[in-house]
Amino acid sequence: MAEGLLRNLAGNKFDVVSAGTKPKGLHPRSVEVMKEIGIDVSRQASKDLKQFLNQKFDYVITVCDRAKQQCPIFPGAEPIHWGFADPAEAPLDKELQTFRRVRDEILQRLRLFLLANEK
Repeated sequence: MAEGLLRNLAGNKFDVVSAGTKPKGLHPRSVEVMKEIGIDVSRQASKDLKQFLNQKFDYVITVCDRAKQQCPIFPGAEPIHWGFADPAEAPLDKELQTFRRVRDEILQRLRLFLLANEK
């Protein structure tokens, strides 16, 4: 969700990629809650962060504690950690509202990030 949100908010200001420590593909609820706010992430692919080890970044933002602990060091990148609950671990009866809440929390953090990095 973070990749789709940042692409939508920042346009061409950043080259945005996302990856995981154990990529499993897009969760259908992620696609659904992003579509609710007019962002189509259905073509995004779940990628392993190992494929980016030799790439240079200005920022590396981790969004879950497991990723923060397992994320390798990217020299020259400013590490930023935002600890969000994994919405995929929510009980089925709370899944949709949890995905929406996490989407909105990520959106709020990204807006603050962009305000702080206006140039």
